Amino acid sequence: MLLNQAREVLAGGLGMRPDEVSLHPTGTHALLAGLAGLRRARHRVGEQIHTSAVDQAAVLRRLPAAARVPVDSLGCLDTERWARAVNAPGVALGVLAAANHEVGTCQPLREAADACAAAGVPLLVDLAASWGRAGAVPSQGQAYAADAASFAGPPLGVLGVRTGTRFDPAYPRSAPEHGLSLAQPVVPFALAAAEAWQQSAAERAREEQSATALVERIRKAASGIPDVQVVGDPVHRLPHIVTFSVLYVDGEALVHELDRRGFAVASGSACTSDTLEPSHVLAAMGVVTHGNVRITLPLEAVAPERDRDVARFCQELPDAVAAVRAQLGTDRL
Repeated sequence: MLLNQAREVLAGGLGMRPDEVSLHPTGTHALLAGLAGLRRARHRVGEQIHTSAVDQAAVLRRLPAAARVPVDSLGCLDTERWARAVNAPGVALGVLAAANHEVGTCQPLREAADACAAAGVPLLVDLAASWGRAGAVPSQGQAYAADAASFAGPPLGVLGVRTGTRFDPAYPRSAPEHGLSLAQPVVPFALAAAEAWQQSAAERAREEQSATALVERIRKAASGIPDVQVVGDPVHRLPHIVTFSVLYVDGEALVHELDRRGFAVASGSACTSDTLEPSHVLAAMGVVTHGNVRITLPLEAVAPERDRDVARFCQELPDAVAAVRAQLGTDRL
């Protein structure tokens, strides 16, 4: 009964019915389960899958042969090339993140979904970066993969597949979650995720407005430093993510300097921390891949002093950049 109640809350967060939603150990599990089920159901149509050049590494690694549709310098999908791609023969499905997990750019989902609908190709929408942080869930996809951790819930993946969508689970029908998972949902995690959704929903509009203003302050502070490039769409973006690249600086060195000053930030790709390769997202955008810093603001409920922290970060960032450049001897370039 408790699990059904939690499922109903989370399904409502996706704009779906409870019987259309399955629960998974993580958001990546949910994404890959959706990918496998849609792909198996369309194997007679073809094997070709289309995604964007800036989607999650979990998708790009699992689908090395997938066609990666280019993006522009802001990280936005080339919708004309997407439409031509999904209209080609033998296309099984399209996979597209609603917003980029690394630079925050929101994708033109309506145009991408319309192209898929016209071609009769299902669209799997990845909400890992945006669920609960950026307005209502778009209604254009046939399937959605999300993670409760995006709104400060526990690590719980949620997969929604609309009724009528052809879907062939990778596991036996007798397995947990209608054959969509090998593991039974952890009931306390499901309850915690549902509670986190309800708590964050009550403050979502105010939270989004506040985070947008704070990120704008960071973007302004970073862009005011010489030889710093703020990347991602400045308008059509997630409210809580900002990334910038600093010339003549190693990204990890700057992360360590900021950590010494009490700030937890990241560098490199947001989804390939197990490698030392440059960010595939920044490379696809054609922007500077070294010296990059990524900041993801937590919810105010999790970090009640974040306004003060952002103000101090903006104040100390120029000095931190100057200090690292001096250490590396690049301040004279």
